Amino acid sequence: MTTAFRPPRAILRRDAGNWGLQTALHRRGLGPVAGVDEAGRGACAGPLVVASCVLRPGDAARLDGLTDSKLMTAAARDRMFDLVKARAVDYAVVVIPPAEVDGRGVHAANIEGMRRAVARLTVHPGYVLVDGFRVPGLTAPHMPVVKGDQAAACVAAASVLAKVTRDRIMEDLHSRLPEYHFDVHKGYCTPLHARALDEHGPTPEHRWSFVNVASAGRKHGLRAPHRVALSVAAAAVVQNGTSPQ
Repeated sequence: MTTAFRPPRAILRRDAGNWGLQTALHRRGLGPVAGVDEAGRGACAGPLVVASCVLRPGDAARLDGLTDSKLMTAAARDRMFDLVKARAVDYAVVVIPPAEVDGRGVHAANIEGMRRAVARLTVHPGYVLVDGFRVPGLTAPHMPVVKGDQAAACVAAASVLAKVTRDRIMEDLHSRLPEYHFDVHKGYCTPLHARALDEHGPTPEHRWSFVNVASAGRKHGLRAPHRVALSVAAAAVVQNGTSPQ
């Protein structure tokens, strides 16, 4: 009688923090481990930015303070952005413009961006950790991690790369379109942004598949400057850009 072989279960040490998961994968020969995350998913203006990152095993001390980019101050993110770029084995950043987000839908554009971010790594990963959900079509085995940008350092590093890149793009947009205050809200649907939309109407940098942008456009007699898929627009009216269930 034979019994099926089962590999030993990975044990994560509590004191390993957000390095535990990728360290366990490395020890079982599944590295390099890449993390993938995005910034700007819920914004109604500006691009969607997706990043992938492979960190050096055992680099926790040199990247002390690395966590979800949303939990860091702007100064800490900028410092970590430079540190991650200097210390990472490899990384890639993909910028998806509003026109593509409107044509595909936020969720589909996000999935495609994650595929591109992994494909652009020059070091092919043995395993990929993704923040939140499965990504069909990746070129390596992967696992969705709940709150991955807090649970896995490589995902946190990707979140920093994506957010700092996007924030700098929005600050540049502010220099060209100061009446929208993109430097303050970064394109998200805040009361300040809503007032600017109501007063000035949307721009080509807005996502016209979002119901608030489309409504402001109609008020000002404006039409979308690029194609908006009907199915995408309908979903955005209901969900305002969140991922379909």
